[in-house]
Amino acid sequence: MYIGLGYDVHRFTKKKPLVLGGITLKSPLGLLGHSDADVLTHSLMDAILGACGLKDIGHYFPNTDPRLRNISSFILLEKVLSLLKKQKKKVNNIDITIIAQKPKISPCVEKIKKNLSKTLRIPVSRIGLKATTNEKIGFIGRGEGIAAITVVSIL
Repeated sequence: MYIGLGYDVHRFTKKKPLVLGGITLKSPLGLLGHSDADVLTHSLMDAILGACGLKDIGHYFPNTDPRLRNISSFILLEKVLSLLKKQKKKVNNIDITIIAQKPKISPCVEKIKKNLSKTLRIPVSRIGLKATTNEKIGFIGRGEGIAAITVVSIL
C-alpha cells in the first residue's frame, strides 16, 4: 500500500464558475486558475502522483500550456489515472477536506462523491469528503479563496 498527500488552493474570481470535484456549484464566485481551478481535484491528483512517487501536477500540466486553458480537471485526472495504471496500481480510498468560508459545500457532498466514485472506479463508501470553514481566520476566513487537502491510499 502507498499513501499520498495533496494540497491545493485557489483564490476567488467573478470571471469563472465554481467547480469542485467536477461539479459546478451555484455561486457568484468561481476559482481563478489556468484550468477550471477545481481545487478539490487538483489536491486529489497531487495525492495520487505523490503516492506513485511521481512529480506534481505542475510538471505534467504546466499553467504555461495554452492547450490546458480552462480544461476540465477531470480530463487531467483521467491522465493521472493512466499514469497510475502504468504502474499497475489503483486507488484504494481517498479522504478529502475542503476548507472554505463560503459557499456552503455540504449540500453538494454526496453529488461530488458520486462523481469521484465513477471516475476513480471505487465505491462511494471508500470516499471521505468533508467541508470545514477557517473560522474567519486568514484569506480563506475572509472569503478570498478555497483550499483542499487530500490523502489517498493506493494498492
